Amino acid sequence: MTSTGTVVLITGASSGFGALTARALADAGHTVWAGMRHTEGRNAPRVQQALDYAKDHGVDLRPVELDVTSQASVDAAVSRVEGEHGRIDVLIHNAGHMVTGPAEAFTPEQLAELYDVNVLSTQRVNRAALPGMRRRGRGLVVWVSSSSVKGGTPPYLAPYFAAKAGMDSLAVSYAGELARWGVETSIVVPGAFTSGTNHFVNSGRPADTAVETEYETHYPGLVEQVAEKLAELEPEDADVSMVAEEIARIVALPHGERPYRVHIDPSNDGSEEVSQVSDRVRRTLLTRVGLADLLTVRK
Repeated sequence: MTSTGTVVLITGASSGFGALTARALADAGHTVWAGMRHTEGRNAPRVQQALDYAKDHGVDLRPVELDVTSQASVDAAVSRVEGEHGRIDVLIHNAGHMVTGPAEAFTPEQLAELYDVNVLSTQRVNRAALPGMRRRGRGLVVWVSSSSVKGGTPPYLAPYFAAKAGMDSLAVSYAGELARWGVETSIVVPGAFTSGTNHFVNSGRPADTAVETEYETHYPGLVEQVAEKLAELEPEDADVSMVAEEIARIVALPHGERPYRVHIDPSNDGSEEVSQVSDRVRRTLLTRVGLADLLTVRK
């Protein structure tokens, strides 16, 4: 079976940026598959909320079981969407997890787990969804990055920042490697929105509480201080829906006209300024080595 509208698959769509983006895209008339884990367990209420939203607003929003840490789950979700519509037009990498605390207090296993959720997950989904896009010579991959990758980076968020930097670097390389296939890349960079998402509320803590306690003697209340100060930097009109609206705008643009990188950072932590230099250097180097065609998608 094939679908005439735009078919979107988004990961981590149970709450926060993901849920808002899924609704914004559905409101725009797209068929949206909202990937989330534990659809028959703890996220069952989220599933019902999505179904209720679809019914109340007359839109095509469909929850789908998708655990980005499981290749089997990813493969099943992608197969279901492609089986229903014959393709995936837009893939949105949104799933992620945050931790807060002194870097030394996290075990290597915790960092590996965080890297799994924030970075390796995108590779699992890409390996499942990109073959179809490449065969058709058309598609869009949206990566939800973070201003922490190149902006100001306060302490006690190191593992999360490192993982998001890994994801962003992967997105940069994928952009060039997919260009000749006709598959576009857009890297969306949200700033430190301190409300409206579950990042800070559900953030993980270090396993080594003894080391964490030692750091508290020199950095008392630092987590709370950072959260408070970041909140103060946010303009009054800052709202997480800005991210969803920007992604919806990008998806609506014609093929070949989507932006490579956009920032939604009301607090202006400096990420956009650094990214402009980084992206300029990328353009210059690719041109110097005779690969300038990788800077634009093949139409």
